[in-house]
Amino acid sequence: MASRCRLIVMAMGVSLSLMPCACSRSSSPPVDQTKAAVPGTGTSTPPAQPVNEDAKALAAFLDRVNQYVLVHQKLENTLPKLSKESTPQQVDAHQRALSKLLQDARKDAKQADIFTPESQVVIKKLISKIFSGPDGPGLRASVMDENPGVPNLKVNDRYPDEIPVSTIPPQLLEGLPKLPEEMEYRFVGNDLILMDTHAHIIADFIPNTFTR
Repeated sequence: MASRCRLIVMAMGVSLSLMPCACSRSSSPPVDQTKAAVPGTGTSTPPAQPVNEDAKALAAFLDRVNQYVLVHQKLENTLPKLSKESTPQQVDAHQRALSKLLQDARKDAKQADIFTPESQVVIKKLISKIFSGPDGPGLRASVMDENPGVPNLKVNDRYPDEIPVSTIPPQLLEGLPKLPEEMEYRFVGNDLILMDTHAHIIADFIPNTFTR
């Protein structure tokens, strides 16, 4: 009888030892980690946005404008300050003194140093788009009014005293990159110049920006 009881107890122990295994088999199977990370899904880095080449070219142009202005400001600060009561003669003397400093500082400057070749292409497109609109003929005529042009235009030259400062239509100004206070766009003939208004000199220019 005792041996029979021992057999029953042993059988029960075997049954209990098997129970955890049965529970383990009924749980969810482990995730296959080799299939969890699928390239191009989940937390992968999104593709880079395409670069706008026109915007990049104009940003490079403005960066060079700002570099020029830093030199301008440094040199102008070495000169006596003009006041509201300054006479035309004093203003002219200030202009010429500043232009001399800038011309010496940029003695090796050449066309396209500021108007980068890439930005020239973009700016010509912007001007062409404006002039091809319904107001184009009138805008072109206003630009060319009393604007005969100057042969052999050169960087660092003084804006010609004998030529009136050309009118820039608001439509053109709105379509071109905004300049710092020290700089202005002007036309000499159909060349777009970047003029230093304090020194009255040509910082750079784009030749033949539109067809006359």
